[in-house]
Amino acid sequence: MNYKILDMEKYYRKDVYRHFTVDCKCSVMITSKIDVTGLLAYSKQTGTKFYINFLYVLAKALNSRDDYKMRYLYPENQLVVFDKINPAHYVFHEDTETFTVVYTEFCEEYQEFYSRCCADIEQGKQTRAYGLDGSKLNYFDASYISWLSYEALHVELPDGHLHFPPIINWGKYQQENGKLLMPVTVRMNHAVADGYVVSKAFLLLEEEIQLLVKKKLQD
Repeated sequence: MNYKILDMEKYYRKDVYRHFTVDCKCSVMITSKIDVTGLLAYSKQTGTKFYINFLYVLAKALNSRDDYKMRYLYPENQLVVFDKINPAHYVFHEDTETFTVVYTEFCEEYQEFYSRCCADIEQGKQTRAYGLDGSKLNYFDASYISWLSYEALHVELPDGHLHFPPIINWGKYQQENGKLLMPVTVRMNHAVADGYVVSKAFLLLEEEIQLLVKKKLQD
C-alpha cells in the first residue's frame, strides 16, 4: 500500500479543494448508461464471467488517473495518492439476504486478476460475516445492483466527511436499440472531482472495454 503525499501548493485543484472542504462540503454523482454489448460477447466467447470482466476494466480505468486514487488520511492530516487502488466488492447470500465484502487486489495482467477474483469470491461465499476491514485504505467501493436496471442512484455520506475514493454502482443491462446498455453510477467527493473528472471515468471505462474486446479479436 504505497502512496505519495500530495503537495497542496502544487495540486492543480488546490483552490477548488479548499472551497469544497471548507465552504461547500458536498459530492458529485453521475449515472449514465454504457454499452456493454462487446463485453458480454467477449465473456460468452471466452467462457468467463461478465461480472469479473467488468470489475477488471473498471479497476484498470480508475487506476489510470491519480484523481481516482486519492485519500485523506485523518491522523496525518495528509492528502495522498496511492500507487494502486483495488476493488472492494460484494458477495450476496441468498439464504440470509446479506452481503460479505470481498477484497481483490488489482493486477493489470488480466488472467492473474481473474484468478484472484474467482478465489476471493469463493472465499467470501464461505462466511456470512460482513467482513469490513477498515485497514484497507487503498480500496474503492464497487457494488453490483443485480436486481434491476435503474435510471438514477444517490449515495449519501455525512457532510464534511472527506471520503475521496470513488464509489461505483452498476445495475442490470438491458437491450435498447440493438445494444446492451448498463447503468453505471460514479460518486466522488467534489473536493477532488468535478463533472469533468467524473465524466472521464465513464470515458476511460468505455476505452478499457474496447481494449479488452479488441485483444480477444487479435488473439
